[in-house]
Amino acid sequence: MKEKSILYHGSNIVVSNPKILVSGFYKDFGYGFYCTKFEKQAKKWALTKKDHHVVSIYEYQTNDQLKILVFPLMTDEWLDFVVNCRMGVKHDYDIVEGPMADDQIWDYLEDFIEGVITREAFWVLAKFKYPTHQIVFCTQKALETITFKKSIEL
Repeated sequence: MKEKSILYHGSNIVVSNPKILVSGFYKDFGYGFYCTKFEKQAKKWALTKKDHHVVSIYEYQTNDQLKILVFPLMTDEWLDFVVNCRMGVKHDYDIVEGPMADDQIWDYLEDFIEGVITREAFWVLAKFKYPTHQIVFCTQKALETITFKKSIEL
């Protein structure tokens, strides 16, 4: 059975027709269209933008035909996947979902990549004070699973 849920995207514009944008820097789960199941987190994303602060809201319906990778928690597998994506290694998933390496975590991640800290030290430092979530739609087929519902300006 296909499940439906609500997702949020923080930006400086209304994003009624999401696209996969390839930017100049790599993200946690590679290139794609990033959303979250946490409205508060999307608001934080929107408030980092200049001029306008907009949260777009979508309905997401799962599709079992897509190749989906889910990390319920930060694990060694999550860490290795994020490191690879941040270093530009491509993957073939349609959708990737899991915890987010926020700015503080990213500092520790860079230290781990550069060999400044060990994997064990990363895990000691990377304890989250609050839960995070991101889901990235990496292919056009994946984008077809979300439907724009509305937006709110902050």
